Amino acid sequence: MRKPHPCGSDQWEVYRIGSDIGLRCLGCDRRVLLTRSVFNKRVKRVIPSESS
Repeated sequence: MRKPHPCGSDQWEVYRIGSDIGLRCLGCDRRVLLTRSVFNKRVKRVIPSESS
């Protein structure tokens, strides 16, 4: 995301994809739901996971 989470972490994991995007902060484990349009505006880059 463009701005870091209040806990200081700037890394997120996507756990739900649909009309809403579910994100989990990797710093404090907080879960956030964003609409797809808001997510597309706020995303900075996507880092693919290492596991296949």
